[in-house]
Amino acid sequence: MNKNIRSAKNEDTVRIAEMQVFNFRLYFYPFFKNDIYYFNDLQVPTVAKEYENFVSNIFVYDDGVIKGFIQIENTEIKKLFVEPIFQNLGIGSILLDYAIQKHNADRLWALEKNIGAISFYEQHNFQTTSIKKLVEGTNEHLIFLKRQF
Repeated sequence: MNKNIRSAKNEDTVRIAEMQVFNFRLYFYPFFKNDIYYFNDLQVPTVAKEYENFVSNIFVYDDGVIKGFIQIENTEIKKLFVEPIFQNLGIGSILLDYAIQKHNADRLWALEKNIGAISFYEQHNFQTTSIKKLVEGTNEHLIFLKRQF
């Protein structure tokens, strides 16, 4: 197993939140175009505070710098983010493989229009299903992916 993955600590929540905020703005804002949410409401201190309640379910890729994280609840992947400048270096795959091997992760929801993320998960034997749900307050859908064995 990769020695760079460890359990998150409370002092990691600001860095974790920073990665989420940057990724949300970069990858989700183009779909939702909600200036108030993405640039007023979505702030690192607020998100970091929320993560304090879930730190026991978060694992970070840390090689001296926290470059990515994965949040797992039971066998569901709740979040997987890699700092944008460190993407395409295999960090997301390492985190996902860790979740599969150590936590039997086998399910997740992805934004239906996020074809890059869906393609990434499909490369790791996750398959889209016909199960969808509306993102609250929008016309966008999440699609359920299940790991095939």
